[in-house]
Amino acid sequence: MAEPVRPKVFTIPAHRAFADALATGLIRQFGPTAHGDDLALARGLVLLPNNRAKRALTDAFVRASAGGLLLPRLVAIGDPALDEGVGAALDHADSDHAIPPAVEPLQRRMILARLIGEERARSGQPVDAAEAVRLAGDLARTLDQLLVEDIAPTRLRQIELNDAMSAHWERALALFEIVLDRWPAELERIGRIDLADRRARVLRRLADRWDVAPPSGFICAAGITDSAPAVARLLRCVADRPRGMVVMADLAIGMDEAEWQALGPHRADPDTGITRRSIETHPQFHLKLLLDRMSVNRTEVRQWRDGSDHDATVARGKAVANALATAEATARWASLPAEQRRLGGITAAELATPGEEAQAIALALREVAETPGRTAALVTPDRALARRVSAHCKRWDITVDDSAGRPLSILPPGTLLTALAEAATQRFAPLALLTLLKHPLVRSGPLRTAWLDGARALDRVLRGPRPAAGLAGIDAHLRQSRRAGDAIAWWPEARALLEPLEPLFARDAPLAPLIAGLRETAQALCGDALWAGPNGRAAAELLRSIEDHAADGPLRVDPASIAPLLTTLMGEVAVRAQLGGHPRIAIYGLIEARLQTADVMILGGLNEGTWPGLPAPDPWLAPRIRIELGLPGLDRGVGMAAHDLAQALGAPSALITRARRGGTQPAIASRFWLRLQALAGERFERASGLEGWARALDDPREHRPAERPVPVPPADRRPTAIAVTDVDRLKADPYAFYAKRILGLVPLDPVDADPSAAWRGTAVHAILEQWAREDKCALDTLHGRALAMFDGAHPMQRALWRPRLMEAITWIVAEMGKQADAGRSVLAVEQSGKVAIAGVTLTGKFDRIDRNPDGSLAIIDYKTGKAPSAAAVREGFSLQLGLLGLIAERGGFEDIAGIARGFEYWSLTKNGEAFGKVSSPVDPAGKLDKVLPEDFVTLAARHFSDAAGEWLTGMRGFEAKLHPDYAPFAEYDQLMRRDEWYGRE
Repeated sequence: MAEPVRPKVFTIPAHRAFADALATGLIRQFGPTAHGDDLALARGLVLLPNNRAKRALTDAFVRASAGGLLLPRLVAIGDPALDEGVGAALDHADSDHAIPPAVEPLQRRMILARLIGEERARSGQPVDAAEAVRLAGDLARTLDQLLVEDIAPTRLRQIELNDAMSAHWERALALFEIVLDRWPAELERIGRIDLADRRARVLRRLADRWDVAPPSGFICAAGITDSAPAVARLLRCVADRPRGMVVMADLAIGMDEAEWQALGPHRADPDTGITRRSIETHPQFHLKLLLDRMSVNRTEVRQWRDGSDHDATVARGKAVANALATAEATARWASLPAEQRRLGGITAAELATPGEEAQAIALALREVAETPGRTAALVTPDRALARRVSAHCKRWDITVDDSAGRPLSILPPGTLLTALAEAATQRFAPLALLTLLKHPLVRSGPLRTAWLDGARALDRVLRGPRPAAGLAGIDAHLRQSRRAGDAIAWWPEARALLEPLEPLFARDAPLAPLIAGLRETAQALCGDALWAGPNGRAAAELLRSIEDHAADGPLRVDPASIAPLLTTLMGEVAVRAQLGGHPRIAIYGLIEARLQTADVMILGGLNEGTWPGLPAPDPWLAPRIRIELGLPGLDRGVGMAAHDLAQALGAPSALITRARRGGTQPAIASRFWLRLQALAGERFERASGLEGWARALDDPREHRPAERPVPVPPADRRPTAIAVTDVDRLKADPYAFYAKRILGLVPLDPVDADPSAAWRGTAVHAILEQWAREDKCALDTLHGRALAMFDGAHPMQRALWRPRLMEAITWIVAEMGKQADAGRSVLAVEQSGKVAIAGVTLTGKFDRIDRNPDGSLAIIDYKTGKAPSAAAVREGFSLQLGLLGLIAERGGFEDIAGIARGFEYWSLTKNGEAFGKVSSPVDPAGKLDKVLPEDFVTLAARHFSDAAGEWLTGMRGFEAKLHPDYAPFAEYDQLMRRDEWYGRE
């Protein structure tokens, strides 16, 4: 009886450079000098996990070859076009057995989103289109896992739910079953099958064909870690062929047998029926599962004999394997000999922040770039860290792009489409509108400068409370604004580009016209520049695909869901940079780094939650249900991440890095970092030099905090005129006065701001001025003018402020009626005047001046906030009414003459249960320590003369926050660098 053929399965340990060792071995076995056949290598077929591995092996062949070399066919088993890649191994002429084409990913996503939306609506839990698309993505991943693991969806109905199963999971499971029932009918309707199903069929057919008719050349399956049944079946087929071989990456053939068997998967205990959980977080679990499904015993696996010049030491590989042992096996660390705990060639850098970590990594990459012939690669799952490192490298003209790509959602075309959708959804609210109009892709090129001038002019007009919604609201706001100016002339151009989009986003509509409207408007705003380059092409292809398959998705879409829908889909599109980066420096994600090698491998972001990442929850199947079905556990990715770490640590030199803080909170070191540190102990070598350089690169050496600013401008630069409203600012915070009046710096209101006290005050004063000038203070017209102020105002303003204002207006009307009955009359309103005093011109504008029955003047100031206190008056502040009385008494107001004896604040704030209150800083009897009416003007004149003599006609410096208790102005605090010096004394 013939002895069974031993499967040819090999492993390349982690301390060897996988691609180089593989290339060297294949050249040795099948190269021109092996059998005298120049085409033996070229007739071979090498199956690899992905396209990045194909590039890595190609580069390794180039390094290993002494001259010209005809390479074998390299095929990625993860490629959707796998059947085309293997060529004649599959006969496409047999139409009766042809494998149907796969459904396009976005088409499947849209169909599933529609099914989810319909079923959720039937159950009384409707979802919007964006949420349905997000859930469809999770559902598609779960469905793919079922297909990959050859698990029939009907198995769901065989699971017995107990009372402990939450209502949420019961609903999710019920919805999952309904969708899975309807999904096959949808596939039959379009004549397609799932991509995962098609891949499994291709792999099975390939294995069946090779069982009877293997290729004429050799077959090598290398670096494949996918343990799917179809993949395992194909790998076993390859291993059994006379000229076939399977080469695995870092299979632990030296691991203790008990530890190996503890990994699982385990069979149910025959007595209890309980199945022991597998250790899926171990880096060897997925390889053991693959061997089990191949029906290959670990003792049948041999070590690949070839190596390369890029290998590390055997001791390093053993030490890393010990560090990643199972929890039970870590107990033997203390008894391990020193050589098995030494991480020679691995250094660790622990930095304070992610920014500092990126700087350290960039410095390490720069050092390698300046060493001729050496190569380096950063491997990290943290794409933000990768982008930071790339940006730091550009400081030294080192171009190194992240091979994992950047999501389209953060690239200019993606942010433009999102901004456009947000602006249309928010009916062109100021903040969203200005974000869109100022986007760098809008009117890029020679027209950009003029466009930005117009957008900035519109920005200035739109600062303050939000105008009415829609483009018509912007039109009305521009007509009413006194500072519209250039914006009015420019706005029609922008409006014409945006106008076609407004009716589309006014109500629910099919998805296709909404996306088409976005595309056409984006084209009108940006031209062809929007679709240029890899970023633009990716955006164009996504929009085209959405439009092509929109009919398969939700029938009606709320326009508000378009922006989040696009963000979700664009976030899943990785745009990779074109070639042209540094030839010896690279940045990889974990998948891209597999089979890669470099002289220096930098493993960045070793914090818990990053490497390994947090397992993504499955919203469709509870963890217990996944276990019952035999699906991979949610934390299997931890084991894969550990295996990736072990592979990357096999470089000749390795650097691991982490930041002690992540964002705004402390970060926890990765479990892998802690294991390496615990194993090595005092031999855990720190890259102290690199850590120091990273800190020192931006270290200013010394800090010189700012002193309190006291500018002393020359006499000819000091103002010769001052308004009564600026006197308090001059005395309490001279620097703020200096910044406003001498430097001419005036802070702008925020865009889309809530109505502030200043805005409300200005609006009320405008109403009262119009009422006095045009209606001659007719009491029956004030209410109508107040109501008219809210025409076109934001609904929030109308709801919150109109009732309060109308009660205050009612109080004003009643109060003026009482005073008219008492013989008091209105002399003038809102009039400006000036008077020369203390060598300067004092200007002011009163709200109202009345004539008292005794012939004296009463100065009235309307307040929408709280009136000044008597204490402020005593300290020489809040003398505005007294200064206005001074101007009036000296004839500074036209047609106003008399002695000022009345000084009143008419406050419109709440007073008990009502609104409105009259208060005064003076009292005829001096009660409450108030000033006498006959002394108030004199007191104001004296304080003003003293201040003018010091700062306006004198040479005193404009000191910041001289009297902080009376300086509530914060507009210039940043300019004066207040936080650096305030309170130091």
